[in-house]
Amino acid sequence: MNILYDVSERVATITLNRPEVANAQNAELLDELDAAWTRASDDPGVSVIILRGEGKHFSAGHDLKSGRANQGPITLERVYAGEARRYLEYSLRWRNIPKPSIAAVQGRCIAGGLLLCWPCDLIVAADDAKFSDPVVMMGIGGVEYHGHTWELGPRKAKEILFTGRPVTAEEAEKTGMVNLVVPRDELDQRTMELARTIASKPAFGLRQAKRAVNQTLDVQGFYAAIQSVFDIHQTGHGHALSVGGYPILTNLDEMKATIK
Repeated sequence: MNILYDVSERVATITLNRPEVANAQNAELLDELDAAWTRASDDPGVSVIILRGEGKHFSAGHDLKSGRANQGPITLERVYAGEARRYLEYSLRWRNIPKPSIAAVQGRCIAGGLLLCWPCDLIVAADDAKFSDPVVMMGIGGVEYHGHTWELGPRKAKEILFTGRPVTAEEAEKTGMVNLVVPRDELDQRTMELARTIASKPAFGLRQAKRAVNQTLDVQGFYAAIQSVFDIHQTGHGHALSVGGYPILTNLDEMKATIK
């Protein structure tokens, strides 16, 4: 199973379960993950949702090999449609689920991994967590759900994109991207404690508080920016196709090196 699901004390825990590939995201994992989010959202016995990853790393991002295998000729139309569904619509839907959500992040959270944790309302990071988006080396200006500016601020976002270097848990906490940094061996416990505290509050009040903050961001332009920058992301794919090569596997070994 790509996804594990459990409910305890009004807290649903969704676990990415591909530790052998650092929880890299193939289509099956993302579809199962979306179904798990929907299940938790629809369950009146769930007040808070935790997203976590099994194993050493939260997520190494998109599974670049299996994600492109056996799909026939690559065209911009097909790439756009597939990414719009799984990388943009899913993330926006998870962001707007009317229940508080917490991502528990350990190890590496690379590129597509950000599409999983950034839609969550809170992030608890282990002290070994590192966040990065190195896709500029593939000729693309940033991962599909472009929350960088909102999560890091404009200058830090540019630095991280231009250099591809990872952001440590402590640095992410300083920018406000991470709520809490804890020892690695306490990550699950501390995340659950936070979830239980939130779950003890009135569900309608939590829903309204989340809606208020998200709508404030949307009025400031968050939703429109995410949609428009997705099209900028697609021009990277279009450029690659126009010069005769789709570079999704180019520099794969260099990108893998960021996991170690």
